[in-house]
Amino acid sequence: MENQELIAQLVKQARIAQAAVAGYTQEQIDRVCTAVAWEVYNDENIARLAELAVSETGMGSIADKIQKHKNKVLGVIDDVLKVKSVGLIEEDAARGIKKYAKPVGVVGALTPVTNPTATPSSNAVSILKGRNAVIFAPHPHAKNSTKLAVDFMRQGLKKAGAPEDLIQVVEEPSIELTGELMRQVDLVVATGGGPMVKAAYSSGKPAYGVGPGNSCQIVAEDADILDAAKKLRTSKTFDNATSCSSENSIVVQQGVYDAMVKALVAEGGFLVTGETRKKLKDTMWKLNKKGSLVINGEIVARSAKAIAELAGFDIPETTVMLLVEGEMPLEDDLFAEEKLSPVLTIWRYGAFSEGVEILKRLTDNSGRGHSCGIHTFNRAYIDYLGEHMQTSRVIVRQPQAAANGGAFFNGMPSTVTLGCGTWGNNITSENITYKHFINVTWVSEPIAPHRPTDEAIFGAYLKSLG
Repeated sequence: MENQELIAQLVKQARIAQAAVAGYTQEQIDRVCTAVAWEVYNDENIARLAELAVSETGMGSIADKIQKHKNKVLGVIDDVLKVKSVGLIEEDAARGIKKYAKPVGVVGALTPVTNPTATPSSNAVSILKGRNAVIFAPHPHAKNSTKLAVDFMRQGLKKAGAPEDLIQVVEEPSIELTGELMRQVDLVVATGGGPMVKAAYSSGKPAYGVGPGNSCQIVAEDADILDAAKKLRTSKTFDNATSCSSENSIVVQQGVYDAMVKALVAEGGFLVTGETRKKLKDTMWKLNKKGSLVINGEIVARSAKAIAELAGFDIPETTVMLLVEGEMPLEDDLFAEEKLSPVLTIWRYGAFSEGVEILKRLTDNSGRGHSCGIHTFNRAYIDYLGEHMQTSRVIVRQPQAAANGGAFFNGMPSTVTLGCGTWGNNITSENITYKHFINVTWVSEPIAPHRPTDEAIFGAYLKSLG
């Protein structure tokens, strides 16, 4: 079957299924969402998903992938069950405005090799909330684990009495099939690397994409060093840093620099220096066919021990992350970039303004618009980052891998897809949630006229001119 015909068949089935639920009540669609979420939340199913994802891709940790499912799926379903997505969802009587939610139709969802089961599981719940259908295009190296997640979710649809074709998957994915899928659906959501997102925005269809990540944190002079070290280790090593929100660099105030390095070593870090640092760099980045240095796929989401072995140096058995001191100018240091591995780069600063400048250069060099963070109790520092950093998220005293996409210890919306705004060439800077998968009709009724006078609007300005 030709690519166009194969995708057309999937889209046809999706449209039939979507039409069948387009008239569902809020209670009906919430039951569907709950049924689907349960199938990718219950212990038996997510254990199978985690085991298959790790064995198929070689990336991450089974225990961490199980925890990721527990946190992400529960967070998303908790969020969506609290909101309306059917019929009248908002009313402003004073302005004579009512808003009604409608489905967007059939969504094409591209999923990454680094997160092949939790991403479709979480996205599916958000997409279904709007009474839509979704077709997933998995990474070719993760097609079996993504298909298993879809199979489980289709079981949930069946148990809830909803059409199973609300959730489908391209079983033998390719660049050509993914491109054709994006051309035929109503909306695209792309969670993955830069080329994937660029393709989504070039598809001719509305698209939500995510920019590249390169999460960085400042550790200020007033930070709780032991707490910061523990949270950094937790975030950096979780699922072997498959998350785009895993910290890649920390910028540490020089007065607490030695204490911070010591605390990170106590948390299982190993400081890589001298010739060993060069060995690590030469292993982590390789020339591609175009002659460009790119991240070596063999180190992505591998353990610190596996990366050290590949690079040819020994580390203690207790090591869970590799530490590297950054070198200036940072734009010339590959360790300043996103690494998708438990390798953390450490930079030193004096005055806070210098730390912010390094932080800006790190994110501008790689990952502009994504996120940054800070370990401090200084309200002025926090507010300064919020006002001046060109990132979509500023995370305070938290592990970013968990915090950016929403967690039970913060108020961020739960998601696995993070918009990076125009800074990251994205259409939105928000966390992608159910509300990005509904159309909204505004109904406007007449109200008493309230035209302002010229004096009220322009009076003060005109008087200032003399």
